[in-house]
Amino acid sequence: MTHAQGDEPATGTPPQPPVTEPAPAKPVKIKRTRVSGTWVAIVVALIILVFLLIFILQNLDSTTVAFLGMEGSLPLAVAMLFSAIAGAVLVALVGGARIFQLRKATRKANKALR
Repeated sequence: MTHAQGDEPATGTPPQPPVTEPAPAKPVKIKRTRVSGTWVAIVVALIILVFLLIFILQNLDSTTVAFLGMEGSLPLAVAMLFSAIAGAVLVALVGGARIFQLRKATRKANKALR
C-alpha cells in the first residue's frame, strides 16, 4: 500500500461497514392482575397473622376489662385484639358511609349530564 491509497484494501473490494451488534431486547413488562394482587394480599395477611399469634401467645397474662358497666377477665393480648377489631370496624363504617356518599354524588352528576 502506498500513502495515496489510504485505508482502502489492496484487493480492490469495497470497504465493509463495521459490524454492530443488535441492541438488546427490552424486557416485556407483565401487567399485574387481580389474582396476583390477591396472592400478595394473602401472603401479607398470613405474615401479619403469624406475628399476631406470636404476640398473643407471649401476652397471656390475665387482665380485668371494664366496658359499659360490664366487667370481665381475659388475656391482655385478646383484649388488645378486640379493641383493634373494634377500631377497624369503626373505620370501615365511616369509610363505607363516605364511599356511599361519593357514589350517590357520582350518580347524580351522571344523570345531570344526560
